[in-house]
Amino acid sequence: MSATTIAPTTSAARAEGVSKFYGTGDATVIALKDVHVSLQAGQFTAIMGPSGSGKSTLLHMLAGLDRPTSGEVFLGDTRISSLNDKALTLLRRDQIGFIFQSFNLIPVLTALENVELPLKLTKLNKKERMQHAETALKLVGLGDRMGHLPRQLSGGQEQRVAIAARLLPIRT
Repeated sequence: MSATTIAPTTSAARAEGVSKFYGTGDATVIALKDVHVSLQAGQFTAIMGPSGSGKSTLLHMLAGLDRPTSGEVFLGDTRISSLNDKALTLLRRDQIGFIFQSFNLIPVLTALENVELPLKLTKLNKKERMQHAETALKLVGLGDRMGHLPRQLSGGQEQRVAIAARLLPIRT
């Protein structure tokens, strides 16, 4: 696995000596071993490597979806590797937008409803949630597809719905 970044500015996320092991004894799998990486705010970063090299594991660590076996993970100045589950949940809700390969759209919900769904975890009222969702869909070029179900969209359109659902910062 290799990570490529452009000139350092402000560190948005970083891993310091992060290792992740699964299993025990002879069945131990080393997913990451002593990884040091710093992702810079406002910069594009590509994490590349062959299947099984630890790319997804690293992203899960940086997003607080999984805990390292050893080492420290920071989001900005916050050491997330030691946060409790509630604090991690709030951090992910407020500061991290994860777009999965399968997009994780709800098949019975329209594009608009899929984008609105994560906003239900905030203190926004229905009207505010819908305004945010409409704006996000328009920003990704899907203003004319708001009422479409995922099965009525192309793969690229589904991807843009997933991106729209994570575009807006959720502040409560």
